[in-house]
Amino acid sequence: MRKLVRLRTRPSRDGETFKYFLDYKDENGKRRQISLGHANWRKAKMQRDQKERELRMDVSIPESMRLSRFLKDSLARTKGQVRENTLREHTFAMEHLIKVIGNIDYLKVTHSHGECFIQACLDKGNSPATAAKKLRHLKRLFQLAVNRGQMDENPLKHVKEPKSSMQEVHVYTSDECARILRATKYLENRAIPVPWDLLIVVSLATAMRRGELLNTTWSDIDFDAKTIKVAPKRETDKTWEWNIKDTDRRILPLTDEIIHLLAEHQGEQPSGYPYVFIPPKRYDRIQKRRAEGKWTIRDGLYPLNNFDKQFGLILERAGIDEGEFHDFRRTCISNWLENGMKEYEVMKLAGHASFATTHKFYLAVSKRLVSRARDASKQALGADFVAHLLRAPLSA
Repeated sequence: MRKLVRLRTRPSRDGETFKYFLDYKDENGKRRQISLGHANWRKAKMQRDQKERELRMDVSIPESMRLSRFLKDSLARTKGQVRENTLREHTFAMEHLIKVIGNIDYLKVTHSHGECFIQACLDKGNSPATAAKKLRHLKRLFQLAVNRGQMDENPLKHVKEPKSSMQEVHVYTSDECARILRATKYLENRAIPVPWDLLIVVSLATAMRRGELLNTTWSDIDFDAKTIKVAPKRETDKTWEWNIKDTDRRILPLTDEIIHLLAEHQGEQPSGYPYVFIPPKRYDRIQKRRAEGKWTIRDGLYPLNNFDKQFGLILERAGIDEGEFHDFRRTCISNWLENGMKEYEVMKLAGHASFATTHKFYLAVSKRLVSRARDASKQALGADFVAHLLRAPLSA
C-alpha cells in the first residue's frame, strides 16, 4: 500500500547531527513538512504512523487505473480549465504512449517507458521537436496527477527531451505578400466569399493567429482608438464560446488604412452579424448547427470550412510553392523586430508566454540583415574596386 507520509532527515548546520521530519500532502494536495525536533528513530516512526492513520481517515487512496482510463479521468477533471487544443494534444500524446508501452496501470509507468516513447516517436519519423512536444504533454498529465495526490512523483519528470536544431522561420517577402493579396481576388466569386484580402492585411499588421481573427467580433474593434482586441467569447445567442490563454489576451494597434478598410467592410455587411471575418451565409449555417446542438467548443476554434484548402489555392495562384497562413504572423513579428521594436514589446503584442518563443524570430531577422549587409558591402567597395585589388601585383 502506498505510503501517504514519508519519514525524512534534515542535517544540522554543522552537519554533525540531524533531526527527523514528516513529508506529506494535505487534503488540498499541497506538500507539507513537519519537523519532529528529535533524532529518535523509534519515536519518529510512531509519529509517522500516527500521521498516516490521520490522513487515511480523511483521504481516499486513488484507485488503480489503466492509462486509457487515467486519460479520461484527467480530461474530465481539467475540462473547462484548459483550452480544447491542449486537451486534444494531451489525448494524442497519451494514445501514442499507449501504443508504445501498452495500456498499463498509470502507477506502473517508469522513466524507462518515457525513454522508449521518445525513441518510438523518432523511429516513426517524428522530428525531435515533435517528440519533445508530445513528451511535454505527457509530463503535464502526470504532474497534474501528482498535484492531485494520485501519484507520489512524476515518472517522466527526468526524461530528457531530444535535442533539435532551431528551425528556420519562414516569412513572406514584400513581393510575395503583394502577389498573395492580388491572388485573393481569384476566390471572390465563391459561394461563401471570405474577405481574404482583409484577413491577410490584418494578420500582417497585428500578428494575430487564424483562430483569433476568425473569432473577432465588431465589438473587439475600437474605430476611434484604432485598436483591435483579442479576448475570449462567452456562449450567447449570437456568439459561441471561445477561450484563450491569459497571455493571449491583448489589445493591438491598427493603421489608419486598415481602419478605413474595416469600416468599408462593415458597411457592406448585413446588420446583426457579429463576426468580422465570418461570411453571413457561413454564420447562418453555424447558427443552425448551434440550434440543433451540433456545435462544439472545438468547432469554434476554426469556424471556417476548407480554410487551408482555399489558402492553398491562393498560394498556387500567386506562384508561391512554400507557405501557410501562420507565416503572416511570423512575418509581422519579424518585421516588428527588424524595425527596432524591443523583444519584450514584441512578446507582449504577440501573446507569447516567454522570451524564448519570441527570440527564435531573430533568425528570420538575421537572414534579412545578412542580405542588407551584402548590399551595403557591395555599395561601399564597388565591383571595380574589388576587381582592381584582385589584379594588382603584390607589393614588395
